Amino acid sequence: MRTLTPVEVYYAARNQCPGLGLVSVYRTLEKLEQLGLVQRVHQTKGCQAFVRTGDGHQHLLVCRNCGKAILFEGDQLDPLFNSISKATGFQIESHWLQVFGRCKTCQSDL
Repeated sequence: MRTLTPVEVYYAARNQCPGLGLVSVYRTLEKLEQLGLVQRVHQTKGCQAFVRTGDGHQHLLVCRNCGKAILFEGDQLDPLFNSISKATGFQIESHWLQVFGRCKTCQSDL
C-alpha cells in the first residue's frame, strides 16, 4: 500500500473521469476520512496524504522516500500509553501512531 496525496488521487482518477475537479477530490477524501475508510497521514513536508484504513486498531509505518505504508498492530503500546497517562494525568481515549523512516527497498538504494 502507498500513501497518496489529493493531487496524486486527482491525476490518477482523471484518466477515468476527465471532468473531475481537484476540489471534489479533497471533499471526497474528507468524507471518506469521516466514514473511517481512509486515514490522513501527516507528512513532514506539510502536505497531507491518505491511506486506506486497516482492520481493527492498527498503526502506520511510512517511508519518507517512496511513500510506502505498512499497517502494524499496536497492542504492545498499551503500557507506554498507561505510563504517559499516569505521568501527565491525561486520560487517553484514543491514539493513532505514525512512524516515519525508510523502507527496506529505499535503504538499499542509498
